[in-house]
Amino acid sequence: MANSSQDATLADPNTRGSQEMAVVFAALSNPARIEILMHIAKHQCCGCKEITDVLPLAQSTISQHLKVLGEAGLITVETVPPRSRYQINEQLLRSISDTTHAFLNSCCKSDCS
Repeated sequence: MANSSQDATLADPNTRGSQEMAVVFAALSNPARIEILMHIAKHQCCGCKEITDVLPLAQSTISQHLKVLGEAGLITVETVPPRSRYQINEQLLRSISDTTHAFLNSCCKSDCS
């Protein structure tokens, strides 16, 4: 059972964790972005061309999805002209994992694990 300070935090929709979760989940609401994120994670670092080679999407569409993932903080970009290389933001994913776990457990009568 959550204590009163946890209850107050969960009741405030403007807490950092809630905002972070909403931004990340919005970015992950498109299946193509999930596939792109999984591809980047599998290869640790890759460019748009490598993603275009394996997903049936136009380069411009993949670029737009990469932009959304970047704005949500899920990926980082290293630009070495003329190319950009994308990597997973593991720190954010760990934070989201912890926040999501706490959120789900707060919604369950017993531990959701």
